[in-house]
Amino acid sequence: MTSTINLAPTEEVGRVEATEKRRVHRRGVVEYAAWMVCVLVGVGVAYTLVTNENYQWGVVAQYFTAPTVLKGLVLTLVLTAMTMFFGTILGLVIAILRVSKVRPVMLLASGYITFFRGTPVLVQLIFWFNIAALYPNIRIGIPFTDVSRALDINALMSATTAAIVGLSLNVAAYLAEIIRGGFASVDKGQLEAADSLGMSGRTKLWRIIIPQSMPSVVPAVGNQVIGMFKETSLVSVLGVAELLQSVQLIYARTYQTIPLLIVACLWYLLMTVALSYPQSLIEKKYSRSRSRVATGVGQPQIPLDATLGSEAR
Repeated sequence: MTSTINLAPTEEVGRVEATEKRRVHRRGVVEYAAWMVCVLVGVGVAYTLVTNENYQWGVVAQYFTAPTVLKGLVLTLVLTAMTMFFGTILGLVIAILRVSKVRPVMLLASGYITFFRGTPVLVQLIFWFNIAALYPNIRIGIPFTDVSRALDINALMSATTAAIVGLSLNVAAYLAEIIRGGFASVDKGQLEAADSLGMSGRTKLWRIIIPQSMPSVVPAVGNQVIGMFKETSLVSVLGVAELLQSVQLIYARTYQTIPLLIVACLWYLLMTVALSYPQSLIEKKYSRSRSRVATGVGQPQIPLDATLGSEAR
């Protein structure tokens, strides 16, 4: 008969969780006072929203689903998706270079991160929009041959292109640090085990480091997506007809500034809540996986005779 060693105290963990659920939260005077203050503040805000006619809620309802506003919202979502796509790819590359043992490569990645994190994103957007002042034409081709093609940067770098380039390069610097932090969270024992198996650096990166860093990286990237959705409002200075620029074009014609800004705020708020829900699900998923690893729940059982046999050998 083969006996086994249980690596996870499942019953004990279950008793602890049941005890945590049975705990009763006792409310004190401070909590009741805090609830009263919150209710009073909420009632006051609701009262002024209803009674102040300057909010012009009829105008808000009129323009909330206006075609111009919806087109701006769609463009905002497209900008967010494209920026995060290119930024994630570039950020992963920079993070890999950042942890490289080749010092010039590591310094180059560090310089990139320092520059794009140390300068305002608005300044970067304006810079890329006016990059043709520095390089009006760029010739791309094969060195030492006549095979080349000239590119007109002034025609190529439109407002939308400058917005995607500027936001992608900026968010890549932040994502690189997020991914690098995820790399650092991988247990060193896993890396030593990979080295003992003779894995190459590339195999170790794609099979060990990247998969095991996902629990730390994915929730932070989710926060970055929400931040980028709101950060796209900065491209309105370039004339890109995203959500903010769309409402600005309307109130420049109708002079109904406050109601149109409320429309933009409501759409930003609704989309932020919509993006926060899947992010919370992802965070719960990875938090459960971390707790299982920490407590040993769900870990496999090793046959005792197999363990003794390996020790004897």
